[in-house]
Amino acid sequence: MYVCICNGVTDHDIRQAADAGCSSVTELTMRTGAGANCGSCLDMASSMLEAARAVRELPFAVMQQAA
Repeated sequence: MYVCICNGVTDHDIRQAADAGCSSVTELTMRTGAGANCGSCLDMASSMLEAARAVRELPFAVMQQAA
């Protein structure tokens, strides 16, 4: 799904940035361009980044129990 139409940034791009260690919306903008033009995507991009980081930071044992 496209999150930032202006710069063609997708949800996959945001998850990849989170996996690479991106920790803030400012850094996400620098890495992907999301929000650099009109900024209307920043709320969604921020939420997606937070969600991707939360999944990434779960301990492996917890993830196994949830499955």
